[in-house]
Amino acid sequence: MSELKHEINREKLPKHIAIIMDGNGRWAKSKGKLRIFGHESGVKAVRDTVESCAELGVSYLTLYAFSTENWNRPALEINALMSLLVSTIASETKTLMNNNIRLQTIGDTASLPKKCRNELAEAIQKTSGNTRMTLVLALSYSSRWEITEAVKHIASKIQSGEMNTEGITEELISNHLNTAGMPDPELLIRTSGEHRISNFLLWQISYAELYFSPVLWPDFRKEHLYEAILSFQQRERRFGMTSEQVKDV
Repeated sequence: MSELKHEINREKLPKHIAIIMDGNGRWAKSKGKLRIFGHESGVKAVRDTVESCAELGVSYLTLYAFSTENWNRPALEINALMSLLVSTIASETKTLMNNNIRLQTIGDTASLPKKCRNELAEAIQKTSGNTRMTLVLALSYSSRWEITEAVKHIASKIQSGEMNTEGITEELISNHLNTAGMPDPELLIRTSGEHRISNFLLWQISYAELYFSPVLWPDFRKEHLYEAILSFQQRERRFGMTSEQVKDV
């Protein structure tokens, strides 16, 4: 067993970990390869991370797989990414079933190619009864899009007389987001050394601990995940209170 894994306190695990998987393109470029080679190589990191989180007992893992801004990339890369998504979902569904992991998605998935939507729907249906962990793929996702959609739905309810403005609460807004019913992430990891949130779960990470790893995503392995979790467990989470108040809770 890994020494780092042995150091992790299973009683203080983050229930929900979110990851911005960054660095595939730079990793490929450093090897003189096309960017899609980096995305293909990143699948191994996804597999390692998913299995590690499930083994530890993390309840939710959300991976930022494709943002709404990524649609602005060259058509060749987008097409290759969509094909990779389809093939990966098809090949990994059995692994999800074997590990009792449920698959869900957030984002504007209606904008994905039909073949992607079909593969996702099939995998989501097949894994719907699994209970060990929920793997959430953020696809064609951006937080500003998500919040805008929530505002539209709430405004529509007010316009129809179903509710009034006094009924708008933080809980109501949370319940109109794509992540309704999920706990907010407690730990957000970003790889590749970049220190940005990149329009990811802006509402949900209000009190998340942020961890920035210098490792490019294709090189991210279990040990790097353990390092992030240990960093999380060494921090004092005050939620606006003083250290003394936290100790008294």
